[in-house]
Amino acid sequence: MTTHFGITWDYRCPFARIVHAHIVEGILDGADWQVEFVPFSLGQVHVEDGEAPIWERPQDDTGILALQAAVVVRDTQPDAFPRVHRALFEARHAAGAQLRDEPVLRSILESAGVDPDPVFAEVATGRPLGIVRDEHTRVATELDVWGVPTFMAGGRAAFVRLMDLPVDAADARRSIERIVEMLTGWPALNEFKHTSLDR
Repeated sequence: MTTHFGITWDYRCPFARIVHAHIVEGILDGADWQVEFVPFSLGQVHVEDGEAPIWERPQDDTGILALQAAVVVRDTQPDAFPRVHRALFEARHAAGAQLRDEPVLRSILESAGVDPDPVFAEVATGRPLGIVRDEHTRVATELDVWGVPTFMAGGRAAFVRLMDLPVDAADARRSIERIVEMLTGWPALNEFKHTSLDR
């Protein structure tokens, strides 16, 4: 039976990297999941009252160009999206790449087998920025989402932190399926947090 869930992301978050590594590993291993990848701008979350939204000044944000490029790949080359998604997270967190720079993003896309020219031609139209804005706003409004990574399923949402990258595809599948089951099958659970990471 297909497992349906949504998941937010912003490439700057190390915990999003870990969760999305599990998801991508599972997808590439053939997991029967239907995943809605929802861009969510941490820059917009940190806009102060009275300031213009980040959508009106994207040049001020270090993560929104990567979100736009990824949305273009997600929507036009869905088969390539898992590879690109993983490459962007790894470039940011394993290699320390600056994803605000178009030449850096172009190189990452090329390394993942995607021609960057049509991607950035679409970004230049402004449509991808509107998609990021609308999807971010939708989950923030409808499900009170405030961060990444947030899982969404069955009309519920939960912010989740995993501490370790997947060991293998089986580990990735177990982790994600357990999270979705807790979200949809155990609504009474509101918070579960270890008091220490070394026990």
